[in-house]
Amino acid sequence: MLVVGAGLVGLCTAWHLRARGVEVTVLDRHRAGTGASWGNAGWLSPAFAVPLPEPATVRAGLKGFASPSAPLYVPARPDPRLARFLATFALRSTHRRWRAAMAALVPLNLRALAEHDALAAETGAVSLPMEPCLVAAGSEAQREAVVTELEHVRAAGQPVDVAPVDGRRVRELWPSLSERIACGLAVHGQRYVDPGGYVTAVADAARRAGVRIEEGTEVTAVRERGDGVRVHAGGAEFGADAVVLASGALLNRLARPFGVRRLVQAGRGYSFSVVPERMPPGPVYFPARKVVCTPLGDRLRVAGMMEFRSADAPLDPRRVASIVAAVRPLVAGVDWAARTDEWVGARPVTSDGLPLIGPTLSPRVFVAGGHGMWGVTHGPVTGRLLADTIVTGTPAPELAALHPLR
Repeated sequence: MLVVGAGLVGLCTAWHLRARGVEVTVLDRHRAGTGASWGNAGWLSPAFAVPLPEPATVRAGLKGFASPSAPLYVPARPDPRLARFLATFALRSTHRRWRAAMAALVPLNLRALAEHDALAAETGAVSLPMEPCLVAAGSEAQREAVVTELEHVRAAGQPVDVAPVDGRRVRELWPSLSERIACGLAVHGQRYVDPGGYVTAVADAARRAGVRIEEGTEVTAVRERGDGVRVHAGGAEFGADAVVLASGALLNRLARPFGVRRLVQAGRGYSFSVVPERMPPGPVYFPARKVVCTPLGDRLRVAGMMEFRSADAPLDPRRVASIVAAVRPLVAGVDWAARTDEWVGARPVTSDGLPLIGPTLSPRVFVAGGHGMWGVTHGPVTGRLLADTIVTGTPAPELAALHPLR
């Protein structure tokens, strides 16, 4: 079995296939775990793992269209493929379709943290509890918007443990917060990781278990041949009984010949690290600014923004400056000029907000991608369910609404 893509989704799929006795080789054009998995916020947060297409997202996109300082940025340049993606995304952004998509995500969300626990027991890739996950709001209206979203998540059948926090208590939890933070929420039962170290731990465990990982090997074509597949990569050809395509935002390039028509667009996120005078006790989310802060060792990772742009476009420093401008008035005691680890990563976003997990038109080609901002949260459960589907030949019921050919 071949797996194309060494992010957390691809590595977890390879791990679970190997645990079932399958010989597995993973191919990636970069080093394992250095794509969208590496520099993200590191949240394992089922409470916030919701479909992106919804009316508020469209309103934000229209408000900030072509503005590099907006939380959602779409460059104003001719791009027929992106235009088609955005049109489909907008059509899917209704309350009714959001509820249907949320119901499809609930089975993954309910199993997500237990699968991380199981992965930790086998690989040593350990997550940390958010106690609490702090939502820091500038007004009651901002807080109520988050409360309403979490109530919709609960209505879809997913328990959410949340409690209001007044402004004084918010600043007790993190004294560096400014007076502009008027109130907050404490969301319990969530986790976080250092995503770079976490994915590296999974990759190392996979190697020890016998998974072969070929780095610096860009896959250019996948072809079905007789009783197997042939994968062309790095000037070489790899043969196997079957292949899993887990290539993130570049998924369409390889999956389209096998009937996968749902567009996967790069929704690029940015992050950087700073050293605050006072580290928060856990991750903090600023909902109005769409920015999160995650303590990782002696540094604070600051992450945010959504940018619909080519996956391989260079980092845009204006987007980093926008994150700084958004969070500077809210957090004191940080030298924002002393940033390190500036990063941009291409999160794979689908037009309906749901991942693509399962078989294709070919019985030898499978897909695991399109997780958007939730690839780290859903990586282990995706890997287990897809590996079960491949090995047993029986589709996992949790994946019915996530079929790649929908």
